Formats: sequence, C-alpha cells, structure tokens
Amino acid sequence: MTELQEGLTEDAFLAGKLRLRQPKSGHRAGHDAVLLAAATPANAGNRVVDLGAGVGAAGLAVAKRVAGIELVLVDADAGLADLARANARANDVDAKTIVLDVTSDAQTFASAGLHADSVDVVLTNPPFNDPARHRASPDKAREAAHLATPGMLASWVHAARRILKSGGHLVMIWRADGIAEILSSLDRGFGSLVILPVHANVTSPAIRVLIRATKGGRAPTRMLAPLILNDEAAGPAVQSILAGEGVLLLAMP
Repeated sequence: MTELQEGLTEDAFLAGKLRLRQPKSGHRAGHDAVLLAAATPANAGNRVVDLGAGVGAAGLAVAKRVAGIELVLVDADAGLADLARANARANDVDAKTIVLDVTSDAQTFASAGLHADSVDVVLTNPPFNDPARHRASPDKAREAAHLATPGMLASWVHAARRILKSGGHLVMIWRADGIAEILSSLDRGFGSLVILPVHANVTSPAIRVLIRATKGGRAPTRMLAPLILNDEAAGPAVQSILAGEGVLLLAMP
C-alpha cells in the first residue's frame, strides 16, 4: 500500500498486476472484489457491467484476465466513479464509467446507455450488512457501501435482470447468513444457479456466498464444494486465484 495525498492510498491487487487508488476511509476494495472477479464468466466481445463498482476493483480485475471485453463501471458516488475512471486509465483498461444509482428506473438506465437486453454479464458486490445487526458508521460513504436497506437487494437484481440478455449471467457476492434473501431475489427471471460457499477456515461457518445465476436458465441449482481461504492444502489454489492467475468454477461453462 502506498500513501497518497488527498486521503487516498494506492493498493496492489492480483499480485501487483492491478494497482488501484482508493480512499483511506470508507468502503475499501479487498478480497471480496477479487473473488467476485474470479467467479465471473466472460469472453472477448462480451459486454460486462459492474454494478456498484466503487473504484472499479472487480470489473477491472475481470478485464485484466479477459482481453477484449466491453467493460462498464457503474456507481452512484461521483467521487468513486472518478477514481474508477482514473484507475482504468492507469491500468490500461478501456472502460466506460457511469454515475448512476442502481435503483434507477429503466428510462434512466437507457439514457445512460444501459438498455434492456443489452448486456452479457453483470457482476456486483451490493451493500450487504443488515442494518438491524450493524451499528451505522459515522462515515456516510462507508455506511452507504455496506448497509442493505429493505428491498435494496431485490432492486439491484431487478436492474441486472432488465439489462441482461436472455442467457446472460449475473454473478454476485453476498454474506452467507443472508442466502435466503438472495435466493428469493433471484426467484423471478433467473435459474441455473451455481453457489459457492466461502469459509475463512475449515472449522468456521461460511462467511460469503458467490452465486452465478442465468437469465431464463432452467438447469437445477448446483452447490459447489466450499472455498476455504485459510487452508494449507488449498493454499496454492487460493493464492493463484488472488493473484489473478486462476478462476473459480463459477467462471467456467
């Protein structure tokens, strides 16, 4: 991590292949963004949209792995969007950055260039902390990035469903104890779910779930073997994923 002026740091991701400027305080990109990117299926020529992109970590990590995608980074915070735009330039990634509230209506999305049925892949790391269980942060940017307001998840999933083409994929990361809410939100319009639980170690409950859903998919839901982040046997594979050299099974057909 390199300290910069104006309340920013510059941090290395993907074993240094991706360097991002981000605020010292508030929501900061970390392992969740890298895991989300490693779970995202994409091919050259795909239009890939990162909803709630922040400084661009997840979307830019996908672009570093898959050349030739059309990347769109979306965030409601103009300051974070400016950082995402600068991070894309600094990392030689061609990306469009849009300031847009994910809960906006279809007309607002279309005015920003995100028309219905126009996107191949959506990835997102929505705010997921339950406000009933977590003390609100005095940092309003951090609070907005972490706290899930009632109905928020459903509105984000609805936005993704609207812009995805039939057969397109939505990939999300969410807290594991909220899996019922995420499955409920995907019940309309999505199928062929693939679920990957993420554990800190072999003895602890899952802390995250990664889910790939297909618009209009009809295949049965699949639950994959868990990803253990701090496990000696799985260590090399996990490090390969965090370095951007490997992908998770969700990113494969």
